[in-house]
Parts: sequence; C-alpha cells; structure tokens
Amino acid sequence: MSYSTADSVRTVTLDDVRGAQKMLAGVARVTAMEGSRHLSRLVGAPVHFKCENLQRTGSFKVRGAYVRIAGLLPEQRAAGVVAASAGNHAQGVAHASSLLGVHSTVFMPVGAPLPKVAATREYGAEVRLHGQVVDETLAAAQEYAAQTGAVFIHPFDHPDVVAGQGTVGLEILEQCPEVRTIVVGIGGGGLAAGIAVAVKTLRPDVRLIGVQAAGAAAYPPSLSAGRPVSIEAQTTMADGIKVGRPGDVPFRIIEDLVDEVRTVTEDELSRALLHCLERAKLVVEPAGASPVAALLSDPETFEGPVVALLSGGNVDPLLLQGILRHGMSAAGRYLAVRLRLTDRPGALATLLGVLSVVDANVLDVSHVRTDPRLGLTEAEVELHLETKGPEHCAEVRGALREAGYTIMT
Repeated sequence: MSYSTADSVRTVTLDDVRGAQKMLAGVARVTAMEGSRHLSRLVGAPVHFKCENLQRTGSFKVRGAYVRIAGLLPEQRAAGVVAASAGNHAQGVAHASSLLGVHSTVFMPVGAPLPKVAATREYGAEVRLHGQVVDETLAAAQEYAAQTGAVFIHPFDHPDVVAGQGTVGLEILEQCPEVRTIVVGIGGGGLAAGIAVAVKTLRPDVRLIGVQAAGAAAYPPSLSAGRPVSIEAQTTMADGIKVGRPGDVPFRIIEDLVDEVRTVTEDELSRALLHCLERAKLVVEPAGASPVAALLSDPETFEGPVVALLSGGNVDPLLLQGILRHGMSAAGRYLAVRLRLTDRPGALATLLGVLSVVDANVLDVSHVRTDPRLGLTEAEVELHLETKGPEHCAEVRGALREAGYTIMT
C-alpha cells in the first residue's frame, strides 16, 4: 500500500498536539496503562502496555480522523469525506464522521474481513467494496473524491492526523512520567510521528523505538536514502502496518526525532500476539503486537521503564485462529515428528503409550503402510503433538529415542 499527499508542507508542533487533545476530550478514551510482569522480568525494568486496542473503534485511528474532519471548513463538511482502508482507518473515519454529522464514504477491498466491513457500516459510513488490494481501493477513493468534491481523509500523511495521533504521547507522559523508552509500531508513520512530536518536545531524554514487520519495512531503506522510498514486496500478517511508502509529513518527523527503527519477523509477531492473549488477557492485532514482538526478541536492549503501545485490537477471528496456531508453533507449543516402526498389531498403541507417559497431547496421526520407500514390515507414522514449550518438546523427543524409535524429522 502506498500513499502520497499534496498537503505536506506544514509541520506539526506540540501546540498542535495539545490543541488536538482538547478537541478529543470526551471523544477519544484515555486508554489504560497496564503493567506486564513477564516482560518486566525479561527486560529487568518495568514494562507497561498503553492499551489503544481498547480505544473506541478498537484502535488509535479515531484520534487522527476526528481531528482532521473537525478541522474542515463548513463547505468541505457539506461535501462529505471519503477514505480507503481495509480496517482500522475505515472505522475511525466512519465513527468520527458520525460524531461530527458528516457523510462518509469508505472504500474497502473486496476481500476485507466481514467483521470490519460490518463494523464500518455500523459506525455510519457508506461502504463501497472495490479492488482486490488496497492500492486499487485507494485509487477508487481518490477518483470518487475528484468526481464528487468529497474530502479525502488520508490515514497518516496529513498534519492534523499526525497531531491527533500525538495525543497518545501526551497520555503516556501523564500516565508514566518516569518512562525512559517508548516502543511503537510504524506503518505509514502517523502514530510514531505524532508521539515523537509530543514526547521529544517535553522529554528529549526519552528514547523512541519504531517497529516494522520485516516483510513490509519501508522505513529502514527510506531513512538510509534520506527520503521516502517505495518498496514492492509486502508480505506480513500485520496488515495495520503494511504500507509500501512512508508518508511525507511523518517521515520528516521520524527522521529527526525517532531514535531507532527495528524489524520483527512473522514468528516474532505471532508469538507476541499469543503472549498478549495468554499473559495480558488482551486481544491485540498483529500490528498492535509489534512492540511486544520487539521486546520479546531482544529484551536486554531496552532501557526501562518501557511503554509498549498496543495500537489496535481489530483482528478477524479466522485470521486470529491461524495466527494462534502459528504462534503456538513458533513458541514450541506444537511438535511434529515422523518416525518408522515395525508394522505389527499394537505397534501404534505402544507408541502412543510412550507419548502418554510424557504428557504429550496427540492432535493428529498419519499412519502410512504402502509407501514404496518402506520395507516390507515397516510403517511410517507422522504425529502432530501439543506440548508445553521447548523443554517439553525436548523431553518428548528424548522419551521416543529412549524407547528405541528413530526420529526422522
């Protein structure tokens, strides 16, 4: 997904963010700050979650959308607004528009998750499904704006949007004044830029670390080049930060004020999401879990107290199901083993008895007798097991070897 904007000349100041905070009073929630004992133990210092996944519409996006739409002239409001989004921005624009009495049209990809489409409609937007990917959806929205005069509401590349997102930074400083490091996911950069303006102006000693999915990381090459550059390949489960080109407005701010941008893998993202569910009892989408992924992957490199921003919780249940399986596998909670045994009555029962003794839960068994690779009296068994973690996986493998089985994979 890539975006561009003509309105990229005005910078964002602390006064803009404070003005946005006043505007959002009674509109956006002051979301909770929750401690994480497990991450605090790993980091060796307090770690807190800033829970924007509990924000109205399920993400921080309503902040910037409301400030942008509230700043429109009366004649612009009368023309309505239009946006393109697969999820969070769509819901933020729909809700903000409804609160302000402005008609909103939101273009979403044909394959957008049904819960997100339904939520956007329920917040009051007219939803139009167009295109297979967000770039096609974006083009349709911009064409609609040109034809109708509706104002296009950019998801991140506008000063008002950046100022609205920056109110999260003011809340972090109020809720955790001793903070030393703030970790935030980066897509186009609106959220990280807004937080940077607020935090670095008031507390230049606080370290800001941005996190991108390795499969959609446009900021590292852009920062190296000194200007926003586009990337072609974008493959990640973290669709909320899947952006092919940084925004012009946030890029300048991030280049000046954000201390470091890191990347995380898909395995690390899925483990982080699983961690949020199991340890924090919080539903967080993959993009929102990216700061947790960075903390889990290299905890010793963060100076505490740390605030990790959970930017959103809108995740499709079907995607969540797949991510959880992936996360459990990445965390060593699943084990797949393939081995051969003598094809005789009771052989499979004996094998399962060994697994029962070490408390491994069998999820699936594939029993092959007719493969030409097998000897006349051999059978091959592939087992998918649920385990308690890496140490338990090693225990299961050890028990199988001790019982005389040769593990092939």
